[in-house]
Amino acid sequence: MKYSLSDLLIQKPALVMGILNVTPDSFSDGGEYLDQGAAVKHALEMIAEGADIIDVGGESTRPKGKTYGDGAHPVSEEEEMSRVVGVIEAIRKDDTDVLISIDTTKASVARAAIGAGADIINDVSAGTSDAKMFLAARDLNVPLILMHGHGPFFKRENIEEYEYENVTRTVLNYLRMRMIEARNFGVREVLADVGIGFAKVYNENVKLMHDHEQFKSLGVPLVIGVSRKATIGRMLGENVPPKERAAGSLAAALYCVQRGARIVRTHDVKPTVEALKVWQELGRSC
Repeated sequence: MKYSLSDLLIQKPALVMGILNVTPDSFSDGGEYLDQGAAVKHALEMIAEGADIIDVGGESTRPKGKTYGDGAHPVSEEEEMSRVVGVIEAIRKDDTDVLISIDTTKASVARAAIGAGADIINDVSAGTSDAKMFLAARDLNVPLILMHGHGPFFKRENIEEYEYENVTRTVLNYLRMRMIEARNFGVREVLADVGIGFAKVYNENVKLMHDHEQFKSLGVPLVIGVSRKATIGRMLGENVPPKERAAGSLAAALYCVQRGARIVRTHDVKPTVEALKVWQELGRSC
């Protein structure tokens, strides 16, 4: 039986969103799932491991800076659609119940993806890259995830150039503004993501995780994406490659779940599902 996102959020204290990058240049697994067959196979594996949502993205958002080099290259809407639509259709054909989100900043791609069987729009630009995104979410009547740190408001040369007097207050105010704008356009269901690793340096990413409980004041479900990111690498040791950051990523995610995060976006579904199960069971025992 297929449940809506709101239904699942009522049933579970936290959901697991499995990352499916159908891209050649994502920072952790770029190129591994660019082939449609490989992408669908990986999606079905994550579903079998317990993913509640599969987040399909056809354009990398890898930022420019010392950590990630030149950053990701822009992709046309035609190319992005060619990467994601067939994958979504194939996943939906194999699994009619799993929720699928489309990770895009383009309204046309969002519409095509929802038409192919996706259920959620995940816009890392919070509707600032495409003025038609809020209209798409309204017309399609689907949940919309808004993130801080990507899009035309964040165009400095390198990620290391960003500084905030108070990063928590800045991100909170930005997300609140974007939520108000979305609702003014008629978007019914909104979620928020503080954007760990986007337009922020190490200390600011750490502070946002530490202060994550403050974002509950937004009154919407919170998404946290720390999986394999450079901040985790720095905590573990800068020479630790992305694929060896799973345990550290999981610790950070659980820390944020304890502070109000409701959806964990991750490359490593099985250990995340297991950790959340133990965390939930311990909560029941106390």
